[in-house]
Amino acid sequence: MNDSTNRALRLGTRRSKLAMAQSGQIAEAVRELTGRPVELVEITTYGDTSREHLAQIGGSGVFVSALRDALLAGDIDFAVHSLKDLPTTQPESLALAAIPVREDPRDALIARDGLTFEQLTADEDRVARIGTGSPRRMAQLNAWARSLGRRVETVPIRGNIDTRIGFVEKGELDAVVLAAAGLTRIGRIDEATQLLSPDVVLPAPGQGALAIECAAVNVDLVAQLAELDDPDTRAAVTAERSLLAALEAGCSAPVGALADLQAGEQAVTELHLRGVVGTTDGGTLVHLSTTGHVPASPDDVSAPLKLGRELAAEMLAKGAAGLMGERAL
Repeated sequence: MNDSTNRALRLGTRRSKLAMAQSGQIAEAVRELTGRPVELVEITTYGDTSREHLAQIGGSGVFVSALRDALLAGDIDFAVHSLKDLPTTQPESLALAAIPVREDPRDALIARDGLTFEQLTADEDRVARIGTGSPRRMAQLNAWARSLGRRVETVPIRGNIDTRIGFVEKGELDAVVLAAAGLTRIGRIDEATQLLSPDVVLPAPGQGALAIECAAVNVDLVAQLAELDDPDTRAAVTAERSLLAALEAGCSAPVGALADLQAGEQAVTELHLRGVVGTTDGGTLVHLSTTGHVPASPDDVSAPLKLGRELAAEMLAKGAAGLMGERAL
């Protein structure tokens, strides 16, 4: 028996219910693909143990470093991340082997009494308290309320999905905003009282997508995992993350982005990219969009990279640079 081809592949994952659910889904796909058993290796990251707000401890990249250390040490064979947690600079020692088909990228509102955002803000005698740990969401929710002639109070929160929904169930908050993809992956999307249109709230760059990463030297495994890659998803998130990188913004910055693949009569022909940067009070938003060509081949990411950089340059010219330093929570 050849140990290298028959031993169990070790998949590194965070311990949260969401991380375990999405890693379990990828583990099953890898088992079917390789014919090899896959075992989950639970790893605790600094982001899981720190009680500080993400913006204060360096953004959601703090969830990634322990998994990457385990990859480089050979303690695990591959890792599954939420793509929006990955820093935009990819280390040469690690390969982003696959980005599978993306789940719904939108944000979801879970509000008391089954209310929508418009209904929450309609009560003139009560300012709705909405929980989120994301400056990006704060900026857009506050701006949305302003556009309705209303005001909301955005409350910084931490914790897993159960904890966050619990704030609403206990009456401590009127609503929380979470990623629809995460709710879907743990089977709780039915609790969303409203899926937020990207026309009013753009998601985080890469939201809803997963990243499968392994050591670059493990070329055989990189090649096998690449079978799980979805070229359309990779093109879209590459444009979004290129925008984020060109703005020189971290995961905790108030930046939203979403790329949509526009289909012509016979095939996907264009990539439409929207971006937003704003102050967390919603008083100032820079919101722009652009359209470019889809990559000529799955391996060619030059077009989405260029699209993201170009839109970032336009946003910076419109004043986005002055908003990037805002981290008030």
